[in-house]
Amino acid sequence: MSKGKKYFGTDGIRGEVGKGVINPDFVLKLGWAAGRVFSREGRGKIVIGKDTRISGYMFESVLQAGLASAGCDSLLVGPMPTPAIAYLTRTFSANAGIVISASHNPYYDNGIKFFSADGTKLPDDIEHAIEKELEQVLLTSASADLGKARRIDDANGRYVEYCKSTSGYLHLDGMHVVLDCAHGATYDVAPKVFRELGAEVTVIGAQPNGLNINEKVGSTAPSALQAKVLEVGADIGIAYDGDGDRLAMVDHEGQIVDGDELLFILANHYKTTGIVKDGVVGTLMTNLGLEVALKKIGLKLVRADVGDRYVNEQLTAHGWQLGGENSGHLVLKHVSTTGDGIVASLQVLAALLAANQTLSQAKSGMRKYPQVMINVKMPKKMDVLSIPAVKEAVAQAEADLADTGRVLLRPSGTEPVVRVMVEGEDVNIVKPVCEKLALAVESAVTKG
Repeated sequence: MSKGKKYFGTDGIRGEVGKGVINPDFVLKLGWAAGRVFSREGRGKIVIGKDTRISGYMFESVLQAGLASAGCDSLLVGPMPTPAIAYLTRTFSANAGIVISASHNPYYDNGIKFFSADGTKLPDDIEHAIEKELEQVLLTSASADLGKARRIDDANGRYVEYCKSTSGYLHLDGMHVVLDCAHGATYDVAPKVFRELGAEVTVIGAQPNGLNINEKVGSTAPSALQAKVLEVGADIGIAYDGDGDRLAMVDHEGQIVDGDELLFILANHYKTTGIVKDGVVGTLMTNLGLEVALKKIGLKLVRADVGDRYVNEQLTAHGWQLGGENSGHLVLKHVSTTGDGIVASLQVLAALLAANQTLSQAKSGMRKYPQVMINVKMPKKMDVLSIPAVKEAVAQAEADLADTGRVLLRPSGTEPVVRVMVEGEDVNIVKPVCEKLALAVESAVTKG
């Protein structure tokens, strides 16, 4: 959890279905609590979308009931990408949007994400207000004040048109694209977008059954996409995750192009168009090779904490337009309020067409530095970075790299481990330095 919140993490509330708070009772009350908050200045209106996991049916129903009991109306759009809910929230002038999704997690997990009226993540004060309402007794509104629900039948078409418009209605005639939809929320809209723009489209991972979301497909498991691109001789492959807010790409040779490389391609393109003037926001995990490549084209890299919320915060603070994570969660503020896999992939294709380059050629301006990461278990929660022996080991590791690399110690937010990461120009130097540092950290945390 973050900033003193009991339930909300950096990306909503998430967990295994039936365990903890991801159960019908809690989500019913969460809907009621959110409805109370968003109806304080009159009757509230909330857009509700979901991905394709089977528990989405259950949580959609109880969320709708909870909102109605608080006198708040619901607009149901069914299975749609997470960023589509951000867009539709703005389109329908709703008070907020809710997405039922656990993103790239397996089907047995689920979660609840919120968007504000302007399509951005909820500010902390609203999340605190919802948590405060969760502490109250659920009291149903008078019958005359109960909320209503209706299904939006044209939501799919609205979002398809929006995606196409963000790229200036690209002409993709003659381009063969393989799409991997992760059996998730993009399974219907993504193929429509690319076909309507003229591309020849081969689709995999688009047969959701409620249980197969992210299973051996999608941006977190791109081997199926690599194989299909080579099999059909496609120009490019694009994989989305289960809720469609992140992506990975594959070039015509079957090589994976990750979020850091896609950021470089976009930054290089946007610098020529004037959209990016000063810099790009990455995270603590962004490859050092991106920082070096950006510097060569006159751009700075600012590192945020891991998570698109923090990337967005840094973009706003600097007044910049482009940021993202190596996971493929890219934020393009000039066209979208949140990370959007389909929109980002169209922007990459626009960059390739403008430069008359293949994906392989466009990424060649950046050389990824070797990264080695070792997870060290912690017997208890502690401030690892304050331990003198750890400080000394980090200083020694940095000296061993001799300005040719970077050291990062990052306690995990979800596991009882500290991630020890070292990257640099030469893997033969990086690997032993990381192993030595991990041993030192392990020894220090064991002594406690």
